[in-house]
Amino acid sequence: MKTVLITGGNKGIGLALSKAFLELDYKVIAIARDFQDFVYADKVECIAYDLTNVEGIPALIASLGQIDILLNNAGVMYSLSYDAYPQEKVDSMLKLNLEAPIKLIECCVKAGATHVVNNASVAGYTGHPDIWYGMTKAALINATKSFAKIFEGKVVINAVAASPVDTDMQKVNTAERKEAFKKSVITGRFATPDEVAKAMVWLATESPEYINGTTIDVNNGSYMR
Repeated sequence: MKTVLITGGNKGIGLALSKAFLELDYKVIAIARDFQDFVYADKVECIAYDLTNVEGIPALIASLGQIDILLNNAGVMYSLSYDAYPQEKVDSMLKLNLEAPIKLIECCVKAGATHVVNNASVAGYTGHPDIWYGMTKAALINATKSFAKIFEGKVVINAVAASPVDTDMQKVNTAERKEAFKKSVITGRFATPDEVAKAMVWLATESPEYINGTTIDVNNGSYMR
């Protein structure tokens, strides 16, 4: 049985990923700050861990044994103005959105991972009112390309860049901003967690190895490059 490690695997896109890989008969390990009301707690190996503790990640991964697939899904967005951004928010975002995924890639590849999928964002292409969010996602897209070259095909690493998804992360956006976005896409709605998860599962399990170092847009016609 193959093992998949999913960060933020307890809710939103991560919950959809946990469900999908359970249905594919993978051993699922989920990392999250807590697992309150997690519906798959009896089927998933749940690890309560704060990924902003980047220094502890190597020991954590070393304790888990073989990892076949890493899904870097966990992330945060604060939607704060650039000129009113507390330093502690900057620090936590850099750690969770960028430093932790990089360290997880390093450690999980050492633990045997041959496929990695990073959850980025169209904000990494287009800019974002939360400039630190946009910058971390742009850096994650660049890291995806860089690692693909470094690994030379021994590890297949890709990313998805979704436009806004109907998850708890949308709570930080205003009603006006949400409605403006819906008007900019073809179907007039947010993506569902399942739609993004399906793209990530495909990249992790079925896509040809020639798709490597690539970021797949999941944006329904919004912010087209």
